[in-house]
Amino acid sequence: MSTAAQVAFDETAEFVSPTVSWKQFQLFIALAAQATSGVGFRALIEGFVNAIGHALQCDCACITLLHPEDSQTVREFAFHYADRNHPVPQLPHVPREETRWLSRVVELGQSVSLVGAESESRSLAGVTGFKAQCHLPLMNRGPGLGVLTLACFAEDAFPETEIRFLEQVAAQVAIAIENARVHDQIAALKEQLECERVYVEDEILAAAKFEEIVGSSESLVQALGQVARVAPTDSTVLVTGETGTGKELIARAIHKRSRRADKPFIRVNCAAIPQSLIASELFGHEKGAFTGATERRLGRFELANGGTIFLDEIGDIPADMQIALLRVLQEREFERVGGARTVSVDVRVVAATNRDLKAAVEAGTFRLDLFYRLNVFPVRAPSLRERKEDIPLLAKYFIERYARSAGKKIKSVDKRALQLWQAYDWPGNIRELQNVIERAVILCDRETLSIDETSMHCETVRTLQRSTRLSEALTNTEKAMIEAALQETRGRTSGPSGAAVKLGIPRSTLESKIRSLQINKHLFRSERPRSAQAV
Repeated sequence: MSTAAQVAFDETAEFVSPTVSWKQFQLFIALAAQATSGVGFRALIEGFVNAIGHALQCDCACITLLHPEDSQTVREFAFHYADRNHPVPQLPHVPREETRWLSRVVELGQSVSLVGAESESRSLAGVTGFKAQCHLPLMNRGPGLGVLTLACFAEDAFPETEIRFLEQVAAQVAIAIENARVHDQIAALKEQLECERVYVEDEILAAAKFEEIVGSSESLVQALGQVARVAPTDSTVLVTGETGTGKELIARAIHKRSRRADKPFIRVNCAAIPQSLIASELFGHEKGAFTGATERRLGRFELANGGTIFLDEIGDIPADMQIALLRVLQEREFERVGGARTVSVDVRVVAATNRDLKAAVEAGTFRLDLFYRLNVFPVRAPSLRERKEDIPLLAKYFIERYARSAGKKIKSVDKRALQLWQAYDWPGNIRELQNVIERAVILCDRETLSIDETSMHCETVRTLQRSTRLSEALTNTEKAMIEAALQETRGRTSGPSGAAVKLGIPRSTLESKIRSLQINKHLFRSERPRSAQAV
């Protein structure tokens, strides 16, 4: 509370004068210390009453605060009684008649002194017999707050000079009480706003009802609206979007809301399976189909029968497998590797890619008919750059998740961290945000989460630059090796002396790479060895 300066320098009080006794000065020091102690409201007024009662050696002192909407109703009451043996209850009851009297004192707006029989007949918190009473209204800039009452068994306890001093005391107490009341109101409003914020965030998360898909941005709501529409059908869905945008979560949401929800959801990462094994992984194989095939194995399509198969990174599937996949999409049937029996399946296909399949079709690396089969119902997962308003909700979700895992209690996020997150471009999208928050939670040793801006930005940029240079170098090297092999074999790819044998890869793989790298193998067929040219 900021009442210390008011107690010491309030221009309206004018209590610092040569006539102020040391006892009175000590009382103001005690009141100032109590006002700045930071205790709760109830403890504050009890501290005022005890300080005044001890300093002035009153037999009884009390502060009665009236309800602002009903001045005849007591809101708070603090009581100090010097005689510890006197049977006064800890929280005495204030009679209705006494409350009406205090209300009139507040309306009057000035101190009221009672002496002799008039004082003896008027009870104070149910106690009578006081020879002198002084009732001081607690007034600040607004309506009266209540009354400070002092009582003594000595009739001459409150001379005129003492009453003027007590009015100054009451003025300072009123300022401190009003400040404390405003402080409590602000704290209550802040707590209410925080509860409302948490409630709204929880409502958003509950309203979405999409597993681990957090957010309420327009772009995300639009994508989830498409998911809700297509999920009940059996249509093939193509989920597109940048890496780290949560394409698999969208695929799982489609499965969960379909009639196949109680059936298997089988995920296949087409980019992670070696090209020589992808047919076996997707369609299975018979015993003895190839070296190492010691028993029959069911493929992913058979495992997903009745449910959903999720083909992630579909843009990386080799050309020879594209034909087989096209047949499955059209006929829902296939043969296992090394088998002759046709296997029929009832499976829904959801595919995903971060590549531009239209560009791949134009480049000749992806079949147009397969693209049309996959692109029945496209759903685009928005990047984090397009939904930055979701970052606070995502941050809350990930912080709670990783703090619970780490056994930590993190209550809030540093404002600077949120500003940095919302200003950053997030090339790695939600996956990058997730990693940044996980690292921050591990390093956090307080209840407020903060981050290191340098490590978040520079590390990501260096990684991206390094991976980009490596990818370009590998592509250039691969293209140079294929062109050299084609030149040596005069454009021939198959046969014992073909480029595929020289490079040690299957012919189908070589043909796929030639198309993806945009190499014209026909240019090498017109070239002759140097010895023939010399002749």
